[in-house]
Amino acid sequence: MAAEASKNRGIAVLALTQGGCDLGRQLAAALDGDFFPCKGRLAEVFAQAWQDYREIVCIMATGIVVRTISPLLRDKYHDPAIVVCDEQGKFAISLLSGHLGGANRLAEVVATHTGGQAVLTTASDVLGLTALDLWCRELGLIVGDKEAFTRAMGKLVDQGSLHLWSGYPLPPLPPDLLAVAAPEQADLIISARTEGPAGSALLHPKTLVFGIGCNRGTPKADIARAVAATCAQHQFAPEAIARLASIDLKQDEEGLLEFARSHALAIDFFTSESLNQVEEVSTSQAVLKATGAKGVAEPAALLSAGPGSTLLVPKMKWTDVTTAVAEIAHPFTTTTPHNG
Repeated sequence: MAAEASKNRGIAVLALTQGGCDLGRQLAAALDGDFFPCKGRLAEVFAQAWQDYREIVCIMATGIVVRTISPLLRDKYHDPAIVVCDEQGKFAISLLSGHLGGANRLAEVVATHTGGQAVLTTASDVLGLTALDLWCRELGLIVGDKEAFTRAMGKLVDQGSLHLWSGYPLPPLPPDLLAVAAPEQADLIISARTEGPAGSALLHPKTLVFGIGCNRGTPKADIARAVAATCAQHQFAPEAIARLASIDLKQDEEGLLEFARSHALAIDFFTSESLNQVEEVSTSQAVLKATGAKGVAEPAALLSAGPGSTLLVPKMKWTDVTTAVAEIAHPFTTTTPHNG
């Protein structure tokens, strides 16, 4: 797919008419995007842009855009932001992925450049309520049940507020999110667990650190099974795993590294001296003889999780793998990895 200017894969500007193309070139330059004239090949260009770009500005009729994108639609978590603009730049309509995709923001940016008006129709923006999906993204929260979350967003629009319970200290809440003392009272529950009161929407923070010990040459599949079994046995959401931790002797352990890469997880590695300074953890003479550390999984998890962390799961032995789980005390406070 050849663009008239190829600068990044962020924004594509599509246009049909001569006037639309004139505005499209100006917008593409202003937005540092790529411009595509689409007359006679709109479906083809749109399908490729859908795959290649995070944001798409369409200078054409809204109806044409709706008909063209209908077979491409998936959901708001994957679809690109779509903004529709008339060729005179009077209106910039946020059509698709207003919050998570950024179409609302993009519509305002386009309107600023054209001197027109941004048109936003998302209920939270119209009513001045919290955009829950954006709020979750800002805090790094993963939605556990999308249907329950959608119901909660509808309730916020209908009632003007929601009740929230968190197992962790939170930053100041928006005025329409009201903290409650018990999860049974909440519409939204922030927890690393997979179970909650019926009807509530679970939001998973990045709060679990998995300490991993393994025999040399352990394949990725064995580590994956051990982590999955640990999560299942303790009702942990895999989405709540923040990172992994181990001894520095495992920095070249390919199975461990592959598992981390496949799940986009960082690994903190610690020296035996650092691990031996952690108190009240399980010890093993065999591990001490092999590594110089009295233990690996438990102390590594605690060191990585940082000050105030809690050992949720003492070491569990699996085939060629040992796991332990520590909980970060303040997951909404940015911390630096504690490699040592």
